[in-house]
Amino acid sequence: MGTSWSVRAVDPPAELRAEIHGVLARIVAEMSHWEPGSNLSRFNRAEPGRWQPLPPGFAQVLAAGLAIADASGGAFDPAMGALADLWGFGPTGPQPFPADAAVAWALARSGHRHIEQDGARARRTAPVALDFSGIAKGYAVDAVAERLRGLGLSDFLVEIGGELRGEGIKPDGQPWWVDCEAVPGVAAAPLRVALHGLSIATSGDYRRGFDANGRRYAHTIDPRSGRSLENHVASVSVLHASCLHADAWATALGVLGPAGMALAEREGLAVRLLVRGVGEYLSPMLKAMLD
Repeated sequence: MGTSWSVRAVDPPAELRAEIHGVLARIVAEMSHWEPGSNLSRFNRAEPGRWQPLPPGFAQVLAAGLAIADASGGAFDPAMGALADLWGFGPTGPQPFPADAAVAWALARSGHRHIEQDGARARRTAPVALDFSGIAKGYAVDAVAERLRGLGLSDFLVEIGGELRGEGIKPDGQPWWVDCEAVPGVAAAPLRVALHGLSIATSGDYRRGFDANGRRYAHTIDPRSGRSLENHVASVSVLHASCLHADAWATALGVLGPAGMALAEREGLAVRLLVRGVGEYLSPMLKAMLD
């Protein structure tokens, strides 16, 4: 996945590392758009209109991604591989700054409306490409946590690429406390949360991006416009029982910006949004958790 992972567990078995590697290897084999032989890459190469069988994990991630795409009005979209490649965030690596015509071309070849799913099978109705970069890490955190529970572990903290999930407590009886990263240039009080049966995922413009034409561009692409974000959102963190959902919603709400806080309230999401030049927004659910 191009990132690191860590697991802290109380009384882990000797085979724990090998078990975790097995889970992550399966996910890469199913969902990596960097591996030509992955299920996702083969799906993207299949003839449009032909139904493809999906492994259970792949089907779960796709179903969640399509549901969040619908709920967010397309602010999250699992079928924007062409746009990710165009902006240099795909397997092809850095690309020249795209011209308007190139953005229009990639935008026409993106969009969850061109993906149909029927349980354990799906198909493309147009030559779009799936890209699970905004959701697969969260799913991987959940999958590792599920395997740890299967090994009889009840107290652990899983982290993959900055997305975390905590279960149980530490040996000293304390919960798994996590400090949200401070964001340069945004005035906000420190935020510490206890991950006790909870996950947290964060999306931020300070983590990854590129410089072009004398300015800094965020790594997050708005699937609706096909362009890098310009809404001044510095960071968005989402707490959720499912890290998969926290991951995808963090991306969606980062795209929507402050206007997305009303959606967060309707969806019952615990969200912290940091906006440059404005400050901090907390959803009602997060405020209730912090009280």
